[in-house]
Formats: sequence, structure tokens, C-alpha cells
Amino acid sequence: MSVVTSARAPRLGARRGVPDSVLGLAGLAGVAVLFELVPRVGLVDERYLPPASVTAAALAELVSDAAFWQALTSTLLGWALGLAIATVAGVVLGIVIGSVPALRAATNSTIEFLRPIPSVALIPLAVLLFGADLRSTLILVVYASFWQVLVQVLYGVADVDPVARDTARSYRFSAVSQVRTVIWPTALPYVMTGFRLAAAVALILEITGELIIGSPGLGNAIATAQSSGAVATMYALVVVTGLLGVGVNVLVRRTERRVLRWHPSVRREVAA
Repeated sequence: MSVVTSARAPRLGARRGVPDSVLGLAGLAGVAVLFELVPRVGLVDERYLPPASVTAAALAELVSDAAFWQALTSTLLGWALGLAIATVAGVVLGIVIGSVPALRAATNSTIEFLRPIPSVALIPLAVLLFGADLRSTLILVVYASFWQVLVQVLYGVADVDPVARDTARSYRFSAVSQVRTVIWPTALPYVMTGFRLAAAVALILEITGELIIGSPGLGNAIATAQSSGAVATMYALVVVTGLLGVGVNVLVRRTERRVLRWHPSVRREVAA
């Protein structure tokens, strides 16, 4: 008995039906309908939770406001700058510390002590140093994001094959060559994981810092709208921050797939 295979046959376990993008849009539409009905039927006072249509109208007004775009630019600038500093510092220090066992042992307790400290605890120090300035929020962003990258890089360096490391040393590879040919290929997936985690944390701390400290950005705009009683505008700005978070996640995911297109995990994900 012969078995006939077809290249067009569906893969085992492949899901049939509605695409994920359609389901996602349907979910968003359902949430919008819910937030439209809840205040309309009187479950929540419209003064505190305006209907989705009112929030959408406020969002349309924001788009035509130059101050909104200036706040958005300030938030993106602080996020990108803080994330870049944290990533570079985390990668460099992670490779240096992870490559020297004595240094890794000496810094382990210090890292475990500093890492759990919440960034918001540094707000009084940041305000004391720089006031309501971009640099104050930058301190929070860099501090919170740095640990995400550093810890992942340390894991990546520890995962390097000892045989490959010893082989490179026996062939008298320079330190730079060892990093480039042995350590970096193994650590890169960990670096991208840390970068993805740090990107989300950086955005959260950027907006939180603006909200509490009062530095320019969307967080400051949300606080101003709340204090002035512009509730619909406040919710519209919150929606913008949510959309910004989705955009950041999509951008980082695409960057990760592009950088790690050679890695088996990404190949399996694309093939699936």
C-alpha cells in the first residue's frame, strides 16, 4: 500500500478558522462596546468614566493639537535614550562580569541587593538632583531597564560551551576575538530577551516618571488633564499610552526576529 503525500496538505496541528488579527480586532471592538454601554446604562457615572465615543472624540481633538505631539515626542525620546543607555551598559558590563568568574562571584551579592530596589524609590533623589527635568525620568528608566539586560547577559555568558571557550583560549584568541566568535553568538538570544523586557519596562517607567515628577511627556499631560477635570482627555491619553505600548512591543518583536533569524527558535516560529 502506498502513501500519497501532498505539499499542499495542511500541517498537523495547524489551526483553521478566523485569523488572529481578526480575533484581536473583534476583542478590541468588544471592549469598546463595553466601555460605551457601562456609563450609558448608569452603572458608572459618566463624569468618572465617559463613554468610548466621547473618549474617541477627545482623542481626535488631541491628534490636531501640537502640544500632544510635543508630549509624545518627549516620551519617545526619553524612552529611546534610556533604553539605549541601559542596553549598552548592560551588555558591556554583563560580558565583562560574566567572563571573569572571580568578578562574577564578587558582584553577585551586590547585583541581587540592588536589582529588587524599585525605580520609583529613586524619585526623591532624582528630583533633588535634576528637578522636574528629562534627566530625572531618565535615571528611573535607565535603572529599571539596566537590570533586565544585565541579568540576561549574565545568563547568556554562563551558557557558553566550556569546550568552545577553552578551545579559543588554547588557540590564543584575543579577548575581543573570544567575545566576537564564542561569547556573542551564544549570548545574543539572551541579549534580545533582555532588550525586549527592558523596552517594556522603560516605557512604563518613562510615563510613570512623567506622571509623578512632572517632566515633559504623556504622563505629565495625563496628570494635567486629571487635575483640570478634563476626564475624557485623560482617558484619551491613557489610550494613547496603551497604543504606544503595543507599537513598542511589535517593533521589538520584529527587531528580535530579524536579528535572530539564524537562531533555531526563530526559524521554528516562522515555520509554524
